[in-house]
Amino acid sequence: MVTDPIADLIVRLKNASDAKKATVVVMNSKLSDNIAHALKKAGYVSTVEKKGRGDFKELELGIVTNEIDGPRIHGVERVSKSSRRIYRKYTDIRVFRSGFGNTFYSTPKGILVDHEAKRLKVGGEVLFKIW
Repeated sequence: MVTDPIADLIVRLKNASDAKKATVVVMNSKLSDNIAHALKKAGYVSTVEKKGRGDFKELELGIVTNEIDGPRIHGVERVSKSSRRIYRKYTDIRVFRSGFGNTFYSTPKGILVDHEAKRLKVGGEVLFKIW
C-alpha cells in the first residue's frame, strides 16, 4: 500500500530514467493523471496512456531522452509531505536551479509549473521539484 502517491510517481520516474528505461508504469488516479499531464506539458514526459481494465488501471508514461545528454530527469525532491504541508503565494514563487528545473504546484487552477503559476498569479501547495 502506497501512502504517498505523488512521491511514488516521481521516484518511479527518476528510477526509470536512471535505468535508461523508455517507459514507466504508475498507479492511476485523478491526481497522478493531472500530474502526468503537467509533466508532459513541461517536457519531462513524452506520452501518457491509460492501460488496464476495470478497477486496476495504470498510467504508462514515456520518458523524454536526449541523444546527447540521456534522460531529461536527473533528480526529484518531494517538498510538501503529509506530515508537513508547504504553501506559497504567487509573489513568493522563485526560479528553481536557474531555470533548468521546475517546481510543481497544486493550485485552484489545477497542477501547474512554477512559471505558469506565476503568470496566472495563483499560489498553492508546493508538490515537488524536478530537474
